[in-house]
Amino acid sequence: MLTIVAFLLACSPSTEGGRAAWRDNAPTPGPDPALAAAGVGAPVASASHAADDTVVLRPASDVVRFVALGDAGMGDRNQYAVANAMTEVCARNGCDFAIHLGDNIYNSGADHVDDPQFDEKFEIPYANVDFPFYPALGNHDYGAGGAGYEFWKWEYYVDYSERSDKWVFPARYYRVDAGVVELYALDSNAIVWGMMEDQIAWLNDRVSRSTAAWTIAYGHHPYLSNGSHGNAGSYDGHESGGTDPIGEGAYLKEAMETAVCGKIDLYLCGHDHNLQWASETCGGTEFVVSGAAGKVSSLYGDNDTLFEKASLGFLWVEVTSTQLTGVFYDDDGDELFRRTLQK
Repeated sequence: MLTIVAFLLACSPSTEGGRAAWRDNAPTPGPDPALAAAGVGAPVASASHAADDTVVLRPASDVVRFVALGDAGMGDRNQYAVANAMTEVCARNGCDFAIHLGDNIYNSGADHVDDPQFDEKFEIPYANVDFPFYPALGNHDYGAGGAGYEFWKWEYYVDYSERSDKWVFPARYYRVDAGVVELYALDSNAIVWGMMEDQIAWLNDRVSRSTAAWTIAYGHHPYLSNGSHGNAGSYDGHESGGTDPIGEGAYLKEAMETAVCGKIDLYLCGHDHNLQWASETCGGTEFVVSGAAGKVSSLYGDNDTLFEKASLGFLWVEVTSTQLTGVFYDDDGDELFRRTLQK
């Protein structure tokens, strides 16, 4: 598997505008140390970022409201049910935007920027939504049936922003400046594969310069989860500290403990298809799984949680300068759980 991935990375196609496979306006890198440690010897360009990495929002009030949902991209009745419930809750409570926590398009992501799956699995299900979506990418968005190693595919999702009125995805990882809260969309799939140094440096820099009352990071893969994938460092039953750092999520664990724990107020993710709010924190950072906008899977783990349920649904969040409230709703729009954090 790793030999195949090294070949794919080395041969990833470039696109017009000069965006080479992994770098944008950056010098040619040497071998990525993380992949080299995993036994991938071919030179690999680590992730970097375009200059335009920020979406600036200026909400009408000092209160910011949004929804967080993941793993929706099926185009089936489950996705429509959650979309309808989300639309009703937002009409009642207010929503400025949505963040999508990855796996926007099952099962192997988009094949080009004009792929009809963008319509079938995003535009049509959310046709009644009148606010923007700020997505992150998941392993299924990166193709290979969810193995996630068709690394060039991120460009299709960035380019699709020019086709859509509500899909806003300026770069592979980016920040949303909403005044009282800053949100950082991460490419956790790249991190899982060990391509993380530039992304961690970017996140550390952005967070250190933030003046927002609250900081939220979001991506696809969990740090703590009682779902079938489990905790970073021991994903999918892999032994923590074993010989497969990619499969066990060791790089994601390292990245979280380097750049998120104790620096970010809240980390939101999907990947496991259920709803969870962990009671355990990491340096004060809280962890939420909201990956049930299209699929449901069982709960297995033994992490302590404030709430967990194998149910379709999503998270609604309200943020002020002193308070953050998160509410889980199911696909009928019924409230399941509420938690409020104070500054």
